[in-house]
Amino acid sequence: MADTEPVVITVELTDQEAWDFAQFLKRVGHSDYLVNAENSEQAYRMLFAGEKVRAALADVGYAPR
Repeated sequence: MADTEPVVITVELTDQEAWDFAQFLKRVGHSDYLVNAENSEQAYRMLFAGEKVRAALADVGYAPR
């Protein structure tokens, strides 16, 4: 899939779901994505997408330390 225009997603999560997913994104790393990706390049794209979601969660107050 080639890069195209940005995709905007809206997701409703409970407080607990948001916190838990923020915790997951804090802990997940390249190796975790790599085992689920076709190759390293795809794993990095997945990681970068995860970081965007993590930042969005942080922006609304879900930023575990």
